[in-house]
Formats: sequence, structure tokens, C-alpha cells
Amino acid sequence: MARFEATSSRPYHLVIFGASGFTGQFVVEEVARTVSEGPQGTLKWAVAGRSKQKLEKVVEQAACVLGKPELSSEVDIIVADVAEPDSLASLCKQAVIILNCVGPYRFFGEPVVKACVENGTHHVDISGEPQFLEGMQLNYNSQAAENGVYIIGSCGFDSIPADMGVLYTRDQFKGILTTVESFLTIKSGPNGGCVHDGTWQSAVYGFADSQSLQSLRRKFNHNPLPIFGTKLKRSNEIREYTVPFIGSDPSVVKRTQRYLMEEYQATPVQYGAYAGIGGIGSIIKLMFAGMMFWLLVKFHFGRNLLIKREERGRERRGRGEETRGEETRGDQTMTQWGDRGLSECGYVATPITMVQAALTLLSEPSALPNKGGVYTPGAAFAKTTLIDRLKKHGIQFSVI
Repeated sequence: MARFEATSSRPYHLVIFGASGFTGQFVVEEVARTVSEGPQGTLKWAVAGRSKQKLEKVVEQAACVLGKPELSSEVDIIVADVAEPDSLASLCKQAVIILNCVGPYRFFGEPVVKACVENGTHHVDISGEPQFLEGMQLNYNSQAAENGVYIIGSCGFDSIPADMGVLYTRDQFKGILTTVESFLTIKSGPNGGCVHDGTWQSAVYGFADSQSLQSLRRKFNHNPLPIFGTKLKRSNEIREYTVPFIGSDPSVVKRTQRYLMEEYQATPVQYGAYAGIGGIGSIIKLMFAGMMFWLLVKFHFGRNLLIKREERGRERRGRGEETRGEETRGDQTMTQWGDRGLSECGYVATPITMVQAALTLLSEPSALPNKGGVYTPGAAFAKTTLIDRLKKHGIQFSVI
């Protein structure tokens, strides 16, 4: 098989696995939309999952939303299950890249990664779970490198805006960039906001098992990244109270900075990620909610209670606008990046970033690291045109 070409033995460039899931449905629509509007018109793709009937319904829905009735006959369906290794192997042998939308990844992600590595298939996911992401690097990086396979995690809302945003700021900065802060602000629509149950479960189990993450990180035996310039201290750029952002962005950015330092002798950037929470009233509410959350996740009954409560409320949907900004002190360079202008911050932006990451992987092999492995977005795509591709699809990166 040529490196990034579909052949008779691998008939599909992309296969969306978990296409009938909540996020998978949006990824199906985004792939169909992108294929129809650009030079990727010859791109071959399929959908995969456990239920043929559900997959057929998803394709029909995408055909209706996009006004493309021909999709129902053009898009092939593959039945595969994470609990059946033979079905995963068969799936991977048919694709150049698997877009893995099956989460929570801590429960369902590793069998897919393993099948991809063993069968020479590239893998893109949208995980925001540091334990899964770093575990895959620890367990599969060497084998993926030997097989020329790229396993690229966190290619969604977590964490392409942050990881690629730091690189974008570095490229705009006149001099050596040493510190970056990012501030996440979200504006909800009149119906409020919500988190999908898969994302919520990832958060619940991630906090409950935080000690395992620390144990995993010790196995890398990394030395601390060196600090250049002034040690990072939180500023108050967005004029509201902020708290440390608890998602995967800091860990992903740190992994990227370590890779760039080790491979290219680049100066590592200190990175701080924060979320705006509003005024004093919001702080009181957050403190109370945080204490209850931390208490409940420590116990089995508490985790079940949190998950059941989210399942009852998950049909309530909100629309919103998300903005991430970065600032660097010293010779100040202010940049803004994220999905400002899109109608929703996670499940509209995430399919765009995931699909554009996959298309970059297909289209720009010479700009990728010269060997396979388990990579962050910034490590994999630092020398590609991914940011330009994202700009063309509504994910804005700009200098303020």
C-alpha cells in the first residue's frame, strides 16, 4: 500500500468508528460536507460501529441535513465492535485512517489503538483524557514507530485550539517565546449549556482515578522541563475571576513542548491554562459544586449518582460561543484562537478539527515527523498547514 493512498486492499481513506454515537454523527456530517465542497472529492470513506441499523440511520440523517440524498448509497457501512478484536482487525485493514469517536476512551480506546498499530492503520481521536492519551504513548509509541503508524490523540476541542494555539503564538512572537497563558470563556445561549454523557463520564472517572495518572507519569522517568525566562505567574487579562482549566490542554501542550525540545532543540514554553468564571457569586457556586463533585467521585455510589444525574439531564441542549485567548508578557503578543463565531463550542468545532487533522495527515506526509509513533497534535502537525485549514473552516487564529 502506498503511504497515503487507498487501494483495493484498503479501499477507504477514512473510516469513522463510532459513527452512530453523539459526536460521531457530527463527524459524519462534517466529512460529507468537506468531501462535497473541496478538492477531496475523490476521498473514499465509510462509517463503522456495532449496529448496522443505527449506522444506516446516521447516514440517512446526514443526507437529509446536507441535502445530499445520494449519501445513502455512496457511503459504505462496516460492522465492528471494540469487544471483538477480529472485527477491529478487519476494520483497520480496510482503512488508511480510523477516526475513533468511541468513548470514554479509558474504557474503549485501547483496543482500537492496538488494532491500528498492529494492522498499519493511522488513528485520530478526540480524547480529553490524559490517562488514556499518555498511556497510549507509554504502551504503543515504539511499536507504532516501527510500523510507520501515526497515533494522534486529542484532535478535538481538547486540545487542538490550545496546542496549535501555542505554536501559532510562537510563530507570531518576535523573539524567543518562553511563557504563554490561555483564558477560556464560554457564553451560553438562552437555554444554558450541557455536557454530553461520554464527556461527563470521562471527567467523573478521570478525577476518581487521578492517582493512577500520577503513577503512569512516573514510568516515563522524565526530567522536569527547563524554565527559560521569568517563571509563569497568572495574570488577569480577561477582567474576571479565573480558575485553572482542569481539562487535558496543559498536559497535551507540555508533551508537545517536550517533544519539540528533544527533537528540534526548541525552547520549551511554559503554559498556563485558565477558565473565566465570572464574579464572586460564581466563585461561591463553583466552590460548593467542586467540593460535592470531589466527594462523590471518590466513592462508587457517588460516581453512579453523578452519571445517572447527567443521563437524566442530557437532552437539554444549549448553544454558545467559545473563545480562547493567549497572552505573553514581556514583549506582549496577544493572540486569539478557538472557535469564536461558531454556534457551539464543543460538538460543532470538534468535528471540524478532527476532520481537518485527518485530511492533513492524508495530504501532507512529508511535513509530518519522519517516523510513526504516538503524538500530540502540536508534535504531529507543527510543520503542516493545519492552522490554515482550520481558519478556512471557521476555527479562528488571529493576532489582536
